[in-house]
Amino acid sequence: MDIRIDEGLRAYIDPLTEDEHAALERSLLAEGCRDALVLWGDLLVDGHNRHALCVKHNIPFQTIQNPHFKSIEDVHLWMIENHLGRRSVSDFQRGVLALRKKEILLSRTPPDDDSPPWDEDAPAAEGAAPREPVVNSTWKPAVPSRQALARAARISSNTLNQIEKIQKAAAPELVRAVKEGAISINAAAAVSSLPAERQAAAVAGGKKELQQAAREVRQAKAPPPRETLPEVPIENLQDLPAEITRLRQLLAKLTDERDQLKKKVMHLTVALSEARSANGGGDD
Repeated sequence: MDIRIDEGLRAYIDPLTEDEHAALERSLLAEGCRDALVLWGDLLVDGHNRHALCVKHNIPFQTIQNPHFKSIEDVHLWMIENHLGRRSVSDFQRGVLALRKKEILLSRTPPDDDSPPWDEDAPAAEGAAPREPVVNSTWKPAVPSRQALARAARISSNTLNQIEKIQKAAAPELVRAVKEGAISINAAAAVSSLPAERQAAAVAGGKKELQQAAREVRQAKAPPPRETLPEVPIENLQDLPAEITRLRQLLAKLTDERDQLKKKVMHLTVALSEARSANGGGDD
């Protein structure tokens, strides 16, 4: 059968890097295509890279149908779950996929409005039973909490928040930088609060400029430092009021008492240990 390729579906998941693509090609040439390509009808769902390489090198491959797909949303959800299960997916990619999953599930949840669940304009037959609400037979899955989404993606809830901020506010150059690992998710979330021009300039300046931009944002948001009393040099303490001198004497006295108590505790500990040894190591 002819396999249909949908470019939107092919691009739904981030493409392989050049190194990953080369490694896959070597594997297919050496071992063949071991995993079947997943189809929905004639539409290719999983295995776009393998399919292209197999066609290029005339490598045989198998296909399998997934009978559970009912809509393109089902396909997207399956693709998301499938990729979240792979260890090679970066934390940023995991967060993006988790947020896509949330959007799909939200779109499937019925709106929370006050409209009656029946047609008010439909006339009721004389003597008919009271109208029953119309039950929507379409499956409406509950949307997981943010914590549950993050846990399923194997990232923290805070990281998911930062990735969502990057998606909403980051310039394309900054998104590319975090995907390539030139900047951490935490730093990219901070830089994304800057104007788009400043973000692009920071990316163009390289890793150090990105780190400097993130540091500037954090410092701008940090609370002002508390005022501290000026330190008095120890050699000038004799010039302070007599109360300071009295407190120094009291501190010296308390320090001496503490040292004496520590010695007593040490002696008691030694004596107790010797007594236990004399009694054969018993606790009595």
